[in-house]
Amino acid sequence: MPPGIPARPPVAEWHADHQPEDASKRISFVSTWHRMTSARPGPPKKSVPPKKSVPPAQGPPVSPPRPSLPPSRWRWLWPAGIAFAFLALVLFRPGAGGTPAQALSYTSFVSDVTANKVSTAAINPAGSVSGKLSDGSAYTSQIPVALNDSALPALLLGHKVQVTGTSTSTSPWPGLLGWIVPLLFIIGFFVWMGRRNSKQFTGRIGGIMAIGKSKARVYDEDRPGTRFADIAGYEGSKAEVMEVVDFLKHPARYDRAGAVGPKGILMVGPPGTGKTLLARAVAGEAGVPFFSLSGSSFVEMFVGVGASRVRDLFADARKRAPSIIFIDEIDAIGGRRGPGGFGSNDEREQTLNQLLSEMDGFEPGARVVVMAATNRAEILDAALLRPGRFDRTVEIPLPNYIERTAILAIHGRGKTLGPDVDLDVVSRGTPGFSGADLANLVNEAAINAVRADRSVLSATDFDDARDRLLIGRRDASSALLPEEKHAVAVHEAGHALVAALSEHADPVAKVTILSRGAALGVTEQLPEFERHLYPESRLTASLAVRLGGRAAEIVVLAEPSTGASNDLLSATELATHMVREWGFSAKVGPISYGPEGPSRDNPFAGRPYAEETQRSIDQEVARLLREAEDTATSLLLGHRETLDRVIGLLLERETIDGSDLAAIVGTPEPADHEPAGAPA
Repeated sequence: MPPGIPARPPVAEWHADHQPEDASKRISFVSTWHRMTSARPGPPKKSVPPKKSVPPAQGPPVSPPRPSLPPSRWRWLWPAGIAFAFLALVLFRPGAGGTPAQALSYTSFVSDVTANKVSTAAINPAGSVSGKLSDGSAYTSQIPVALNDSALPALLLGHKVQVTGTSTSTSPWPGLLGWIVPLLFIIGFFVWMGRRNSKQFTGRIGGIMAIGKSKARVYDEDRPGTRFADIAGYEGSKAEVMEVVDFLKHPARYDRAGAVGPKGILMVGPPGTGKTLLARAVAGEAGVPFFSLSGSSFVEMFVGVGASRVRDLFADARKRAPSIIFIDEIDAIGGRRGPGGFGSNDEREQTLNQLLSEMDGFEPGARVVVMAATNRAEILDAALLRPGRFDRTVEIPLPNYIERTAILAIHGRGKTLGPDVDLDVVSRGTPGFSGADLANLVNEAAINAVRADRSVLSATDFDDARDRLLIGRRDASSALLPEEKHAVAVHEAGHALVAALSEHADPVAKVTILSRGAALGVTEQLPEFERHLYPESRLTASLAVRLGGRAAEIVVLAEPSTGASNDLLSATELATHMVREWGFSAKVGPISYGPEGPSRDNPFAGRPYAEETQRSIDQEVARLLREAEDTATSLLLGHRETLDRVIGLLLERETIDGSDLAAIVGTPEPADHEPAGAPA
């Protein structure tokens, strides 16, 4: 049952490859899921986004070259050990610890010897005396050499003092070493730190002096293993990109014809369609140095760092020419420049200015090609897109039916598929999926098989994986009250029956009242064709189907419920586009106002039309929605008995497919049309 689909989440609808004049990308009609959501307080459950570890869009996962490893921690042991040994020699040398020696005057020394309190005495030629007293404590004293006391030796021997003579070294080296050795340790430590930072500087691992250096990863000898043959579909896009490789490998062919190879290629497409994968294939095929980095790697908190990194990157590329530079997510630095002042970004604009200068300043014959990828080409600066910088824009659209089948086959390598798995059927049920979505679908199917302790993937695994990705996990703990379950069945039956009875609506593929994620029930429609244009009759039929659940509640239960909230939201959004942008209102006229509100270029913009025009738009939107609800109500009232049968079957089975619905309604099952992209 619907409350339609949240404002635009992937759980609600599958997106078409192309929508009417690209305007309908905000509302998709390829495959619609009508859902009835819970009215429990709190934020709705959100579908879990695909993991970043999902393999690239159209090819097998390729591990990037292993980056340079930082110095191991054990390398710190030897300088630490040397420092510790030095401190030990200085602080814990013999005689340095324990109780300090007692200094005795010559008179006290003689008195202690006479009193038999002195045990040992070490005397040097200068008259310095040191030794132990009878109690074990140390002492020092000084014999006045000028007195020339000849009675002292007899006194010491008479009182059994162990006398030892010592010599005074005249060499200056011991004193010098006491200063030189610590100094050498300090100098050696700083030399070692300088060499270590130099290695980090060269390896781009860190170091404050390397902040302005390019962070590009260079693929020269060790290139990715991805090739163009590993990418399914996109033959036209691959041909344009492959020309870059051919130009770098065989420049003489182009010189003979007087042709100049492209200086820049911009790959544009939705997320997950394989732009980065194409760049990896270029790196694998080119046979020339390939510099790869992200647009965000130019950006730092210090002004001027990004421009410095751009200069360093292009200087390295010219030294290694012929070469290729690939900048992923170039919109991070290539966004449209503002007028300055509020909202401006000096660091980003300086980086962009330097990039423009470098791309336009290639020396003739340098043979350095810049490739870039983005999914937001509309925000890029016009100066960046002009010929001479990015000469070519290569569109990487969502894959069609044939391409999806080939992509599924690639991601199915290494997995055991059951005999009931038909990749054509899976491809038919996944319109609007990108290559990354399909990779995630296959992985989720494999996870489902693991949960069931199987190594063979079945068709049920793929169906469950698709539902898991689009509408969320099946929550068995969300038990509904009997009257709620009946209301959900009424709501979903209304969607399904209106779709089955409408001439221009897409066929119903599945109806279920099992709750998943935020949806209490779901009605799934799959198109017969992958459409690129939508006539007004199909859009008005879509409005009626979206409001069919609410109409069924009014017909059967005599009152609507909160379960239709998302249905109303999606229907209102569609009707607004029909009136304001696509010219489907005779009152407003054939005019398109475009989206309203602030934009990147004008953050203070309001509506591009007057209040009276807004009132006309609101009236026309309300008229379309009322007519759609009246149409749905008339269909359900005219087939009330059929509606009750669909409700009863849903309560009995909880899930039915399109053939079950066609048998009840008495309409023929949809013809087996070839999807768009299928060979003739």
